[in-house]
This record gives sequence, C-alpha cells and structure tokens, in this order.
Amino acid sequence: PAAPEATGPRDDTPHAVDLAEVRGQAQARRALEVAAAGGHNVLMVGPPGAGKTMLARRLPSILPALTEEEELEVTAIHSVAGLINGSSPIAAGRPFRAPHHSVSTAGLVGGGGSPRPGEVSLAHHGVLFLDELLEFPRHALEALRQPLEDGRVVIARASSVVTYPARFTLIAAMNPCPCGFYGDATRACNCSEPAIQRYRSRLSGPLLDRIDLHLMLAPVPLRQLGATNSAENSQAIRGRVETARERQRERYAGRENVGCNAQTNGRTLLRHLTADGRELLDSAADSLALSARAYHRVVKVARTIADLANDDGVGEPYVAEALRYRPQAGPRSSAVPVAPYA
Repeated sequence: PAAPEATGPRDDTPHAVDLAEVRGQAQARRALEVAAAGGHNVLMVGPPGAGKTMLARRLPSILPALTEEEELEVTAIHSVAGLINGSSPIAAGRPFRAPHHSVSTAGLVGGGGSPRPGEVSLAHHGVLFLDELLEFPRHALEALRQPLEDGRVVIARASSVVTYPARFTLIAAMNPCPCGFYGDATRACNCSEPAIQRYRSRLSGPLLDRIDLHLMLAPVPLRQLGATNSAENSQAIRGRVETARERQRERYAGRENVGCNAQTNGRTLLRHLTADGRELLDSAADSLALSARAYHRVVKVARTIADLANDDGVGEPYVAEALRYRPQAGPRSSAVPVAPYA
C-alpha cells in the first residue's frame, strides 16, 4: 500500500496554497472559515472533481499560528515518532496529515507492540484529512470516536498504559454513492438502492454525530473555473479566524484543554443563546430529530459564527447558519443522510 502522505509541522506564510485559487464553492469556503475559527470537524460529500481535496488542503492556510505551548507539544509527539530532523528541531506550523485509506487501525490511532503515536496524534493541533472516507476500514473509523470526543488516545498493554494527545480538526471527504454521481445533474448514477444503502452504512451514526459541519458539494461550472476575478485570499480569512480565536481564548482562559469552541461542553454555551436563537434551535431539534450531542454541536458552531461576527449573543441568524451545516435526509438516505445537489 501507498505510504501515508503527510506534511509535517511548518508555518508557510504565505502558504504554498491559497483559498483564492478556489473558484465557486462559496458555501464550502465559508464552512472552512467557520471550522478554522472554532476547531470544528467537517465532512464533505460530493462527486469526483467537486474540489473536496483542493478545499481540504487549503484549510491549514487559514488556521492561526501555533502558540509556544502548542509548538512544544507538536514537537514532542513528532520527535517520539522520529519525524523531527536536525535542521528543523522545533515545530513551526500546524501539522497536516493525510493517511491513505489502507492505513491500519494502529497506524491511524496509535498502537503496536511498543505503542507509538498514530496519525490522530501526529495531527495534534493541526488537521487530519481522510480522503475517500468510506474506503477506510469501519473498525478504524470507529476507533476515531474516542479521540474526537476526548482529544486523546489511551493505548493499554499488559505492561503499561500510554496516553497520547489527539486534539485535531478532522476534515473528511467522500462520494455520495459507490459510483460517485448520485444527485449529479450532468451524469447519471448507476448504483442500485441497496448498493447505496450498504455504502453509506459504513459510517455509523455516533461517528457522524461527532462531525459539526456537513457539506454537499457539486462540481463547479466550467464558466466559473475560467473566471478571472479572484476570490478572497487566505490571509484575509485568516485574520478573521485569529480574531475569533482570540475571543475564545479569553472566554476559556484558565480552563485546561479548552482553547476553542469545539473543545468545550456545548451545555455551557446554552446561556449564550438569545430568546429567538433558542426558539429556532428547539424547533429545529424536533423537525431534524437531533440527538443531544448534535444539539450541543449546533450550539458550538453557532457560537463560532457569532464570534466571527464579533457578537456576544448567539441569535437566530447564527443558529440558522449552523443548522444549514447539519445533514438533511435525502430520498435514499441511510446512515449518511445527504440530499441531492442544489
């Protein structure tokens, strides 16, 4: 199998890639900004050529720089894994890890006879990108639930118990069906309903609940790809992200292992909701059949959107945008509820 692709700790300012290079996909660009501002996990669903990988690789370009404490933590983990060389002994930027879907469970979350950190720990304070998500073994994906929830991995052996930190932003990409073209306006899907059901059922409901932002991507029309007007660049977006993160650092000052909205308990943010925001959320919770975890994740995302707007209260407009990132059931939905492209 191919070796896992990884970009080690670095701080490319300006970055080698930039969101200004992305044509169209306004909703996806906005979602990446929200994800970067609050540390939220993202799932992108779309056919081949929709730009999922291109978008994911540009997320690090809008993330804030590592703090000194974060640099030391990242450096320590990468040193244990033998990824630090003499010419660059200190981590200078957020990691970006992109393991191949053939990676083992131990390779993904850590383990082995002499326990070593896996990809989730090597992505600590950075980004873990899982392309072709449903091609990963289901038991490997299910092993992500603990680090996504707790921000750490505990590896138990007969002689010892090892704990590695694993606070990362997950960005995952998948096709809507085995052939990839379900819902595509230009190409017909040739998958049967049972095949789509089996394909989507590889991703469990509990794992989906731990993903804050769900996006349906359609291919960008060719006329937009050839447009000469450039979109907003990563530097401008990164400025807003850093401002929003600073608000969160002040909010959670003194709270251990909480530096952004995604890492806090959603229940503690309920008091930030305005009356109209709570009314909309409660109404949507019934109509969308949100679980308790999904309900609190909507609150976290809405809090981040309000932070980007420099607003202390989480009102109806912010809750409405957060709800748009929840999965909507389609005509052939199953464990992965996605709708046809707009």
